[in-house]
Order: sequence, then C-alpha cells, then structure tokens
Amino acid sequence: MMKAIELAKAYDPKSFEDRIYALWKDSGCFKPVLRGNQPYTIVIPPPNVTGVLHLGHGLNMSLQDIVIRFHRMKGEPTLWLPGSDHAGIATQNVVEKRLRAKGTSRHDLGREKFVEAVWEVTKEHHEIISRQIARMGFSVDWSRERFTLDEGLSRAVREVFVTLYERDLIYKGNYLVNWCTSCGTALSDDEVEREDTPGKMYHLQYPVAGEAGRFVEIATTRPETLLGDTAVAVHPEDERYASLVGKKVILPLAKREIPVVADSYVDRAFGTGAVKITPAHDPNDWELAKRHNLDLINILNPDGKLNENVPQKYVGLPVDKARKIVLEDLKAGGFYIKEENISHAVGHCYRCHTIIEPFLSEQWFVRMKPLAEKALASWRAGDLIFYPKKWENTYQHWLENIRDWCVSRQLWWGHRIPAWKCTGCGKLSVSRTDLKSCPHCGSTDVEQDPDVLDTWFSSWLWPFSTLGWPCASPSGENRIQTDDFKTFYPTTALITAYDIIFFWVSRMIMAGLEFTGKAPFRDIYIHGLIRDKQGRKMSKSLGNGLDPLDLVDEFGADATKFTLAFMCAQGQDLLIDKESFKMGSKFANKVWNASRYILMNLDGRNLVQNPALIPADRWIYSRLNSAAKAMEDAFLSYRYNDAAATAYEYFWNDFCDWYVEATKLSMKGGNASDQDGFEKDRATTVLLDVLSESLRLLHPLLPFVTEEIYGQLPQEARLPKGARPDDGKGGLLISAPYPVFRKDRADPAAEKSFGFLQELVRKIRALRSECTLSPDKRIRAEARVYDPAERTFLEENAALVKLLAGLGELEIAGPAASGGKPSGAIGLAGAGFEVFVFIAEAVDMAALKQKFSKEIGKSKKFIAGLESKLANENFLKNAPRELIEGEKRKLEEALGRAAKLESWLGEMM
Repeated sequence: MMKAIELAKAYDPKSFEDRIYALWKDSGCFKPVLRGNQPYTIVIPPPNVTGVLHLGHGLNMSLQDIVIRFHRMKGEPTLWLPGSDHAGIATQNVVEKRLRAKGTSRHDLGREKFVEAVWEVTKEHHEIISRQIARMGFSVDWSRERFTLDEGLSRAVREVFVTLYERDLIYKGNYLVNWCTSCGTALSDDEVEREDTPGKMYHLQYPVAGEAGRFVEIATTRPETLLGDTAVAVHPEDERYASLVGKKVILPLAKREIPVVADSYVDRAFGTGAVKITPAHDPNDWELAKRHNLDLINILNPDGKLNENVPQKYVGLPVDKARKIVLEDLKAGGFYIKEENISHAVGHCYRCHTIIEPFLSEQWFVRMKPLAEKALASWRAGDLIFYPKKWENTYQHWLENIRDWCVSRQLWWGHRIPAWKCTGCGKLSVSRTDLKSCPHCGSTDVEQDPDVLDTWFSSWLWPFSTLGWPCASPSGENRIQTDDFKTFYPTTALITAYDIIFFWVSRMIMAGLEFTGKAPFRDIYIHGLIRDKQGRKMSKSLGNGLDPLDLVDEFGADATKFTLAFMCAQGQDLLIDKESFKMGSKFANKVWNASRYILMNLDGRNLVQNPALIPADRWIYSRLNSAAKAMEDAFLSYRYNDAAATAYEYFWNDFCDWYVEATKLSMKGGNASDQDGFEKDRATTVLLDVLSESLRLLHPLLPFVTEEIYGQLPQEARLPKGARPDDGKGGLLISAPYPVFRKDRADPAAEKSFGFLQELVRKIRALRSECTLSPDKRIRAEARVYDPAERTFLEENAALVKLLAGLGELEIAGPAASGGKPSGAIGLAGAGFEVFVFIAEAVDMAALKQKFSKEIGKSKKFIAGLESKLANENFLKNAPRELIEGEKRKLEEALGRAAKLESWLGEMM
C-alpha cells in the first residue's frame, strides 16, 4: 500500500536544479556508455574563452542538449564534447585594453610576459563559462573538455600546417589583404563585415601630360588613396579615350606621371568610364596591376597612418585627417570638380568594427580550391545533410567561388607559425619541431616567424583534433588512432548558427576530408539568430539583449530551454523578449502541479498487475504513443519547435486537461465496479504509468523538473518491465529509456470515439467561458447524436461528459427526437451532433446579449486594425516573416470568434 508523496506546493527550480546537475555529473551520466551500437556524437561549437555566454550561445547549446539527451535515452553511446576557443584577436584585445587602463602596453611587457598575462585572463573567463554551462543544465562530458591552445590541439595545428606546406597547399607572399589598423593584423575575407554606410563620391580631374588644358575625370570615394595611384584605366573599346591609351597623366599633389592603360575590367557605362588604379589599396586594382606590370605603392603604415611614400606634408596623418587635407589641396590646385552623397558597402573588422583597409603585406595563405573541390564532392555524394536544405545553396556557392585563405595574424596570442628564417643562408624552414639550427646550412642564427595563425585555423580541426588526432606511436613515428577517435569520429551532427557557415562549417568539412578522409559529421543543422520582437539583432547598443543566466535565475533552466526550443522553427530567426519565457515557465509549472496532484492522492492505494483499460485509458495510451512517434521524428530531423509543440499539446491538453480530469470520476468511487477500492487502485496504476512515461517523454526538453519528479515516484512506477538497464546510474531519469511507438497501443477507434466526446465538451466549455460561468455552476444540456455507435458511446460515458463539461443534467437522443431548438437554449453544432445548452437557466439573458454585442464590436475593431496592418505594403516588406505570420494567425482567430459570437447572439434574438 502506497503513501501520499508531497511535492513542494510551489514550483521552485532554484531548490533542485543545482543539486540535480551535481547528481548527474557525480554519477557519470554525461559520459558515453559503449554498448557496441552506433554512437551519437556532437563536439560543441567552442565559445570564445574571453566572453560570457549570451542568449545565442544559450539557444545553440540548448538545441544540442536536447538531442544529446534524446539519443542518450535511446541507449546510444552519446558523447557531447565541450571546449572553448582561444579567440586570438578578441582575447588579445581584452588584455591590451586592461594594459592601456594601467598606462602600459604589450610592447612594454614583452611577448613572453604578455602571453602569461593572457593565460591568466583565459583561466579566469574559462571558469565563468564552465559555471554558466552547468547552471543552464547542459549535459557535456566534462572529462573530455578541450581548449584550442591545449597541448593536443597545438600538436594537431602544427601537424596540419606542416603537412599542407609539404603538399604545396600553404604559401607565403606579398599580397593585398584586409587590414584592421586597430587590431594591427590581417583578416580573412570572411572576417570582414560589409555594411551600407553613408559616404561621398568625389569627382576629380588629372591633367594629361604634355597637353595643356586637357584632363581626365575620375571618381573616387577615397581621394587620399590617389597618392598611391600608378595608372588610370579605360575600356579598350571606349572611343572617348582611344587617343589617351599609352599616354600619361600627371598625378595631382604627388606630381608623378602615371600611364593610361586599357583593360576590359573597366565598366565604360559607369561614371566617367575612367578609373584610378591604386594596386596596393584595392583588390580589383591589384589584379589589374598584375596584368599590366604596374608599380605597387603602399601609402599606409600598419597603424593606418600615411607613410613615407607620400609627399612629406601628409606623412604621419591618419586616413580621415589625410582625406580632409588632400581635398583642400585638390580644390586649391583646381583638381576638384564636385562631390555627391552616396551609400556604399564598407568593410569593418568583425571584432572591433574598425573600417578595413586593403593593405599590401607579406602573409601566409592556404590554397583553398583543391580542398573545396573535395568538400563539394562529399556533399554531392550525399555524405552531408543540411537542415534546412536551403543552406546547401549557400555552401555550394561559397565553395565554388572560394578564395585563398590568409591565415597569418600579426598577434602574440595564438598558435605561432612553425616557420624559421635563417639569417645565414636566408632560407625558410617549416618544421613539426622547434628548430635550433638551420637544416640547410647548420647556422644557429634562426628566428621563428613572429606571427600567429588565424583562430579559425585551430577551429577547423575541432571535430577530429578534440578526439586525439594526431596520436603518435611511442616511438613517435607511425600515426595511430586514439580510442576516442576510432569510436566517435566521424561525429554525428553539427548544430550551429548560420552566421558562421563560412568561417567554420565549410572549413571543418575541408579539413576533415583532407586529413582523415572522411567528412567530420553527417547532419548539419543551421538554426536562426535570436532577435527582439521588432526583428532587430540583440546588441548592447540597442539595449535589447537578454542574459541567459538572468533568465535562468528568474524562470529556471527548463523554462529557458523549452521556450527557445518551442520558438526555434527551421529556417527562421527567433523573435523573443523577456515575456516570451513565461510560456516555458508556465509549462514547467503545469508539469509540477499535475504531478503533485497525482502523487498527493496515492495514500492507501495499491498498484495492480495488468489493469483493465477503460476507454479514457486506451485513448491516453494512444495519444502518448502518437506523441512519442511525433517527437522522435522531430528530434531525428532537428524540428525542435515541432517536438516542443507536441510535448506541450500532449501533456497540457491530452494528459492534464482531459485524462487527469477524467480519472477524477474513477477516484471518486461509487461505480458499480468499485469493489473495496479496486477501481481506484486500477485508475491509480494506469495514471502513474502514464505519468512515468510522460516524464520520460518530456525529459530532453525539461530535464530538471522531470528528473526531480521522477525521483519521487514509487520505484515500481519508474520503469516498464523489460526496460534497458540504466547502467548503474541509480535509477535516474536521464538514463531511462525514451518512449517508443508501439503498434499494440495505437487505437484509432478509441481516439475517434474520445475525440467525438471531446468536441462536444469543447463546444460547451467555449460557451461557458464566453458567458463567464463559474466552474461550479452546473447547467443542463441536450445532445442529439446522428450516429448510433457514437450515441451509445456517449450514453456509456455520460457521467464523464457531465464531469468534464460542468453539466448538472445531460439528455442524449437521436437527431429527430425533439424537433427544433428548445426554448431558452443556444445550439452548438459539431461533426455528427447538435447540443443545446439551456443557458437561460443559468444567466441573465438580457445582460448576456449586451455582453455579446459589446464583444462583437471590440472584435470587429480589432479585426479592422489587423486587416489594415496586413494590407500595408511597408509592413509586409520590412517586417520579419515570423511577425507577419503571427498577425495572420491573430486575424484568423479573431474572425472565428466574432462569427461564433454573432451566431450565438442571433439564436438569442
């Protein structure tokens, strides 16, 4: 005989979330259990070690945690490998900012001391991130945590660099790169964010050498760069300039003569058809200069100030100040014609937002085309599956148009480039081990390249370097595989946001194929970005950001995770504000309260073997069965919102609103079959079994609250007979088997019959709600049912209908039993029935008519506003799709309610 189990009256996640996480971690629940079946593996997209987790991280990790928990419960060896990224530029910026605040710099410290200071900051931030991951309940395997600068990953980085160099896939040379003058380093093309920016187009004229009074008009947005011009280009078929090709013009201010060249790159229909060529500061001009063997004149220093290659007057000026003075001098010299306001795309550093300068410098590059061809072939062979599929087009386009990757950075924090220059013979050597002497001439006067590698150079190796690649044999020669690499590589899935598909996703695929011969993962789920309700990206400047830890403190980790999953539809951004998370909180609270009600009513009850099932039982098992199938399908295809919506609908609607309410009839007793409390025991047995399985169903989405409740269930109610052993994890829900679809539970007949009963009850409940009847107010109704079988079912369950609909009396008859509508009743029509509710016996009809009329007026006003909004072309053009769809749903619901009220009002006249 069982005793009542008392859960706390109020749902308070703070009282158990930390305790349960520690229990999971200490019990080894996050470690994979090898059973010989196919593993499920995710390596976490490593957050930058200097940051803290923002809501975007919260979304990304929540989605990973959900599928990890699902596959763990499916009995698969499940590994979720955590780690963090050393984040070269970002981390160095943080430390340099601290040093500036103290009145010093990295150059004052020296390289070695500066790197030591960065390591201290790294450790400090790593602890913060680890606490955040635990607080949000993410079930990562902490025993396998990695860092992109740890010893193993550093070995992998060097192995890859040297191997690429040996395969002629890495080279060094003077090229035009994207240069951040604030960070003091080169950036790859993918690290440049282009933004439409207001600017000006300046029209200038260059004198033609030897022809007094003749000028060539050009237009530029950057007049200061003319000091580095080495030609003017025109189209070879442009008759306006045919006589000028081969001649020279005089460069204003610099007073140098530069040639006029013909090149089909020039668009003769754009502007004047004549283009100034500045090869050291424009990528298109760089290519043209190579074709015409033009001089390359770099006019900038690395700090963004003009260098000694310009007239002395401008040396040392920053770009913005130089532009102002150059314009003044151009006007004074008669070279200025006019200027126009324009909007143009300007590149900014993705880290500090400084305007990027095209800059000529010596850098290291990876040849990407051979790697990209393998990545494209793997995708075309079906080795990679994108969710949603539309991202395949982005992947294909980027790889087909890929450019070489600049991988050197002029920083001190990161993986130092393993290349040494010999002062003696001048030769360059690339090596897997640090060099003390030159392998070419034996000189000990060798110096390592001062630059470090792009942060993404270690990140693109993440899926296999974290699992132990490369691992040398004890002799240090033949490469062997670690157990983790053999077991968990290739990984299963990558879950990431679409803003780093170029930076990371594509490069990981290229690296995996080049160095392991296999794509690093199969499934690539690309989720949207989190935005506010107006569709704006969350940012400090807008003040619309949400801290995930604040949300966890206020609503709980489960509520935060469930809300994010519920709102995460494939291919769409998430429009969220703080109020959104009340939905998840209410759902977790519903799970708590429903469970509390069931457990507090166990006193004196016994569980029975093989209980007989009544129609409501067969219906709920069939609904649970359908939910398990739908949620499994959703998890396997990364449709998080569908999984969350199914869980919500099943537990709140089917289980709580219908089934738990229906069991109250059995719990009251008094039935003919209720002998010595057996009916209550039978009902309790089924109810506990359904609750137990429902908690397992919900666990991936609501892990903490389900684990806490599951631990309070009677032991015999926790696992079904023949369930998979939980691998010694102490009977914890996290390791219990996930519900599966069972053919023997599928009961379409029960769902049809109970669905008929539900529709009738819903109609009555809707009317009660609009009439604002209190729950304890019992009313009378007459149901006329067309189908004899459904009529018989309703008669057999009349007591249940009365309980659920709040009826005092219910008459059930055939369709022709009583003729027309009874006096004082409102008729409600459904599929296969009419039900007449004698509302006049319960309310003041005159007051109700007035209420309905008023509500109809409000609804029509609301409908008019929505229709006007949805007819506004500006709204439809600029509003996020999610917002537009939401407004359409509101309109549909409002129209339905207005029509219903008008129908009822018409019957009352």
